[in-house]
Amino acid sequence: MKKRIAILGSTGSIGTQTLEVIEENPEHFEVEILTANNNIDLLVEQTKKFQPNMVVVANHCRYKALCEALKDEPVKIFAGKEALEQVVQLETVDVVVTAMVGYSGLLPTLKAIEAGKHIALANKETLVVAGEIITREAVKNKVNIYPVDSEHSAIFQCLAGEHMNEIEKIYLTASGGPFRSLTEEQLQKVTKADALKHPNWEMGAKITIDSASMMNKGFEVIEAKWLFDLKPEQIDVIVHPQSIVHSMVQFRDGSMKAQMGLPDMKLPIQYALNFPKRLPSSFERFNFLNYPKLTFEQPNTKKFRNLALAYEALEQGGNLPCILNAANEVVVQAFLKEKIRFVDMPDLVEASMQQVTFIKDPVLDDYIQTDKETRLLTSSLIKQRSKN
Repeated sequence: MKKRIAILGSTGSIGTQTLEVIEENPEHFEVEILTANNNIDLLVEQTKKFQPNMVVVANHCRYKALCEALKDEPVKIFAGKEALEQVVQLETVDVVVTAMVGYSGLLPTLKAIEAGKHIALANKETLVVAGEIITREAVKNKVNIYPVDSEHSAIFQCLAGEHMNEIEKIYLTASGGPFRSLTEEQLQKVTKADALKHPNWEMGAKITIDSASMMNKGFEVIEAKWLFDLKPEQIDVIVHPQSIVHSMVQFRDGSMKAQMGLPDMKLPIQYALNFPKRLPSSFERFNFLNYPKLTFEQPNTKKFRNLALAYEALEQGGNLPCILNAANEVVVQAFLKEKIRFVDMPDLVEASMQQVTFIKDPVLDDYIQTDKETRLLTSSLIKQRSKN
C-alpha cells in the first residue's frame, strides 16, 4: 500500500523537495496533508497538483484567501496552530514530515508522536528544545523517528545492521559555511547578503544563517545526542568543505563507517520515507574523479562561538538548550532585518543563556514558558544594543 504523507511546512525547502520525491515515486507515496505558514500562493499550486485531502495555513489571516483560491478543489481547508496539531493525528496519515522551521514544529510533532505516527524529522529544533520528552514519547508510543538532516541520516544509515555494536564516537561533518576562512576582523563586516550565500546547499534563510554562524551544527550536536542516545563527549564536529562525506561513525574496535554522496537533500528524504528499503532514483551520481581531494579540519569555536555555546547547553541540559534555540531564533530574525551585526548574534545568545531562569528538570509547560521568557529577554537585549 502507498504511504500517506503529511508534510508540515510544504512550501519550504525541505517540503518542496519532499514533494519532488513523492512525485518521482507515485506508486509508493501519496500526499494526505499539506501545511504552510504564510505562503498560500505556493500552497495553492501544490494543492492543485498533488490533490491532498486537507491543507492547513497556520496564519489565520491567510485563511479566507486560501479558501477563495481553492474553492473549486475537493480539499478540506483549516487554519491556525491548533489545526496543525489536530490534523497530524488523523488515521489517514502514515508518516509526518516535520519540515517546519524552528520552535513552531515542537507541538505538532509531539501530537503526531502521541497519535502513533512515524516521523521523518527535518525540524531539528524539536529535539533541541525538548529532546527528552520527544524521545520518551516516541518509545512509549512505538514511533520511529527517521532523521532527514543529511548528517543524521548519514549516521542512521551507517548504523543500519549495527544494533549489537557499541558506538565509540560519531563525527558530524560541517562545510564550514561561507566564512570559514575569514578573520575575526573580516567577520565584523559580514552582511546579510554575504551570509545567505551557502557554498554547497540550497536552504531557507533561517537555516542558511544558522549554517554560516555554525549554530546549525551546534543544534545537530544536541539532536544527535537524542537520536542516537549519546554522551556529549561521543559527538565530534569536523569541518569538511566539500560536503561529500555527510558524517561518520567510529565503533569500539576502531573501525569507521561513512556515508558519502553529492549534497542533495532528496536522498535522505527518500531514505526516511521508505526505510528500510532503498528506492531507485534519478539523483546525480558521485564520481571520485571529480573530487580528487577530500579535506578535513577542526572547527574554530573561538571564531564561531555558537558551536561552543551549543555544547555548553548540551552539557548542562535542563531547559538551557531551549533557551539557546529561542534566543537564536530572535537574533537571526534581527540580523535578517539588519538590526544587529553577524558578530552580535553569539553575544546576545550567550547573554540570554546567562539571564533566563534555569530549570534542571523541565516539563512541557516549562519549555513553553522558557521559550516565551527567552524571546522577550533577547528582544529587550537587542533594543538595548541598538540604542548604544
